[in-house]
Amino acid sequence: MNFGTKSFQPRPPDKGSFPLDHFGECKSFKEKFMKCLRDKNYENALCRNESKEYLMCRMQSECVQLMAPEPLEKLGFRDLMEDKPEAKDDF
Repeated sequence: MNFGTKSFQPRPPDKGSFPLDHFGECKSFKEKFMKCLRDKNYENALCRNESKEYLMCRMQSECVQLMAPEPLEKLGFRDLMEDKPEAKDDF
């Protein structure tokens, strides 16, 4: 049995990991989020707006791809969306 015949090519995960912000494009959003976490004793549920803003910055970054665009609903922010469809009375 020859173990040297197969070569393993590692690849990054599709989700859950993204490049560092070397140019600091979203640094202010990150700092705002981190401050919120510290102020709220690291209860991340209390800092969801800051988290959403940070991820939006990363997705909208034009110089480098910090994060692939993804609908905020898929990232768990459905309840924070401003464009919520209003309930219609159909009777």
